[in-house]
Amino acid sequence: MRTMHHEIERRMALRFHEGSVDAETHVNISAIRGDDGCLWLAGDETATVERMRLAEGEHPDSYGEQRTFRLADLVPLPGPAEEEADIEGLGLNGDWLWAVGSHSLVRKKIKPKHDDTKAAKRLAKVRDEMNRHVVARLAVERDGDGPPRLVREASDGRRSAVLGARRKDSLTEALAEDPHLSPFLRIPAKDNGFDVEGVAVKGDGLFLGLRGPVLRGWAVLLEIAPSEGSEAGELTLGRFGGSRYRKHFLDLDGLGIRDLCPHGDDLLVLAGPSMDLDGPIRVHRWHEAAKSEAPEVVRSEQLPVELELPHGVGHDHAEGISVVSESDGEKLFVVYDSPAEHRLTAEHTVLGDVFDLP
Repeated sequence: MRTMHHEIERRMALRFHEGSVDAETHVNISAIRGDDGCLWLAGDETATVERMRLAEGEHPDSYGEQRTFRLADLVPLPGPAEEEADIEGLGLNGDWLWAVGSHSLVRKKIKPKHDDTKAAKRLAKVRDEMNRHVVARLAVERDGDGPPRLVREASDGRRSAVLGARRKDSLTEALAEDPHLSPFLRIPAKDNGFDVEGVAVKGDGLFLGLRGPVLRGWAVLLEIAPSEGSEAGELTLGRFGGSRYRKHFLDLDGLGIRDLCPHGDDLLVLAGPSMDLDGPIRVHRWHEAAKSEAPEVVRSEQLPVELELPHGVGHDHAEGISVVSESDGEKLFVVYDSPAEHRLTAEHTVLGDVFDLP
């Protein structure tokens, strides 16, 4: 039987610097990952990763002291340095932070000012941005007297690197002949097209959650094992048997995957609509996912609902989850894309929610 809890224990404020507010990162948060008193986060409109520290003193229950790290300063990118990477997932493995682009196409939006002809014309326009097709492994430098930071090369010789620096080496190229996913590579994200929206580290590999496509109600989870490439700063796809990736199919009641977060050997899966719709938004638990050693079809009884999350109409879409350790145990921190007005209580500040983990 499925259990559902959705009482918010409390709110947690994220205090952004002016540059991020100008870039609208604070209202486009797409990924978070807790890191021992710090929080890594990303928005989907830039090619940057942000770091915040848990505040003490005058700003309890908040993260602040934000610092921005540009992907282009850390790894070679396939597109222009300032072109958005649409980072939709962050994963942490010791001194490596993984950042994953959506790998998706974008269809233009209709705005209220557009007349019928212009509106129809915009709906026919689809663009492909190169920086969206990256999986970046970023070196975290921890030197004791300050918060962790992202560097191109760490003092111990570890180097940041990226899969997809050249399009021919990207995940989307590896999927070009896939019987389930290849047809969706040409379809934009919000049309149930291919769209990566979560990453979780699994041993030496990664789980990648797909918001789309949802296939006859089944969500898709990919597993990849990036390894050192022939060029410095570049990664290549390692092999699972004869393939460069592994597929799992999850019964999430017709929803797609909006984020992933490891919890011990389990995987917490944030599920929400693949299309441009409001709710429902749920957190499922895949027990023992870290021990999975073959492609799996994971049925609903293996994916109990841990939390049913609130959502608004046209706003407040849960987009990022992370387990954070607190004095009274582990909690789930949830952040929202298109936050509602009640989350924007002070200038440069947006509120996320803290839930008890069942």
